[in-house]
Amino acid sequence: MSKLKTIVPAGEIAVRTLLDSAPFRVAMDTLAQTHDRFIDELITLTEIPAPPFKEERRGQVYRSMLETAGLADVATDSIGNVTGIRRGNGTGKRMVTISAHLDTVFPEDTDVTVRRDGYRLAAPGVGDNTRGLATILAYLRALDAAGISTRDDILVLASVGEEGEGDLRGMRHFFAESAYRDRITTLICLDGPTPANAIVSGGTGSKRYRVTFRGPGGHSFADHGIVNPMIAAARAVVELGRLSLPDDPKTTCSSTVIKGGNSVNAIPAEVSLMVDLRSNSAPELADLDTRFREIVMQSCHVENDSRSIQKGAIAVEMVLIGDRPAGVTADGELTECAAAAIEAIGETPVFGSFSTDANMAMSLGIPAVTLSWGGEGGDAHSLSEWTDVDPAKTLPGMSVGLVTLLACAGADV
Repeated sequence: MSKLKTIVPAGEIAVRTLLDSAPFRVAMDTLAQTHDRFIDELITLTEIPAPPFKEERRGQVYRSMLETAGLADVATDSIGNVTGIRRGNGTGKRMVTISAHLDTVFPEDTDVTVRRDGYRLAAPGVGDNTRGLATILAYLRALDAAGISTRDDILVLASVGEEGEGDLRGMRHFFAESAYRDRITTLICLDGPTPANAIVSGGTGSKRYRVTFRGPGGHSFADHGIVNPMIAAARAVVELGRLSLPDDPKTTCSSTVIKGGNSVNAIPAEVSLMVDLRSNSAPELADLDTRFREIVMQSCHVENDSRSIQKGAIAVEMVLIGDRPAGVTADGELTECAAAAIEAIGETPVFGSFSTDANMAMSLGIPAVTLSWGGEGGDAHSLSEWTDVDPAKTLPGMSVGLVTLLACAGADV
């Protein structure tokens, strides 16, 4: 009986070849030797505020850094995305993109001074996602020092509007308007704090709404019995909380913010609430969106049917304030390379879904993943956010993104 032949995935072979090559070892040595510069650049970028919709100043500095790194065609587009190209030796028709987002969640007046205790850096935004930006700069230096060329062009993309109500506006604009959009074969996002063994190959979709119930308002005693927007909003929240939703694909509905009223003795004229709908499945998200709208309208109708509309009826307005498409990257070269790179540092790859800049590419059928920028971090989106830049912990994690990028771009080693 003949023995079964073990078929090694092409991505794994490419990663093994890279890891065993002298040029890649030089690149990793360069990461180690220039680690202090990486830390300095991380601190410099962190201390430039980049609040939602106000990333311009950080973008200007990062553009200058990409120019210093020797990239070609460094530019800033009309909404603030910064791009630059490390040219390959192929036809120029294929492009692998490595990306990190410029924005943080913190408002303009936040103190972003970095506090350093050994290798531990603490400041709002120091990890999410300033560290991704600094990691890309370190990669570029390492590739140049090692003399590594690639078949495909490598496009560096520093995007705006990844966080919160930014609603992936940078990536949306890029894939709708950029002259490069039709050449992108692969997107690798560096974001964190993502565990070193994580491969975010699924994009959790979301729809976010601001729902406003409006009524006539009145005196809490004299006008008692008229319709009340507060009751309509409360009924909607309760009914949304009763929805039966699947665990797989994970689907959620969260009522998150409610506002309204101006006095304890007045029936409010307006009450608004925010609702966050999410799913790892586009069809499930669409179904949830339909049920959400039905519940909101029913809550309005029930209130109008239950109380007096002599002074006016309840009206409701639903405004979509966030819309992130769901998507998934199927098994293939990109996921094979990322998994092999993680296994090479002694970790077990864990695939998962999350909402990141990679969502846009996934929704368009472009292979995309989000990987760790290497190292550890915590307390993201809080004033106590921190990241650990100890090279003993950082360099193995940084190798994952670098070798995945080179394998997908066709490194010549």
